[in-house]
Amino acid sequence: MNPSRRSLLLALIAMSAPAAAWADPLGADDSRAVRATIEAQLQALAAGDAVAAFSHASASIRRQFGDAQAFIDMVRQGYPMVIRPAATAFFQAEWADGAVRQVVQFRDAAGRNWLATYQLVKLADQPGQPWRINGVVVVADTGKSST
Repeated sequence: MNPSRRSLLLALIAMSAPAAAWADPLGADDSRAVRATIEAQLQALAAGDAVAAFSHASASIRRQFGDAQAFIDMVRQGYPMVIRPAATAFFQAEWADGAVRQVVQFRDAAGRNWLATYQLVKLADQPGQPWRINGVVVVADTGKSST
């Protein structure tokens, strides 16, 4: 096997390793705060409140989109399953790579399941609401393990 293919294979194996091998569970208080942050953004999205939804985004996301309207337009176009889902289920939040990873399962109005992996960052100077959403990746939930 040539060196570049070997490197690619090793990278793919590392990315598919079980999460427990490289992540630590989050404490109860932070877990509740992370969930509250995501739920607050979901409520704002369901209400069509772009300003409130955007307020839960990290500084880097806010810079990327510039304003609340551009942000909510992107969510409506790229992530319609997170707007008014029929059901949500939160998995255990974990520390990973200096941020928090929170997986949430959504069921959309058509009955399809989705897994959203949120990344959140903690703001040191915000004691009341220290968590901000720094990104999310959504994939169809096939119910099959990737390992």
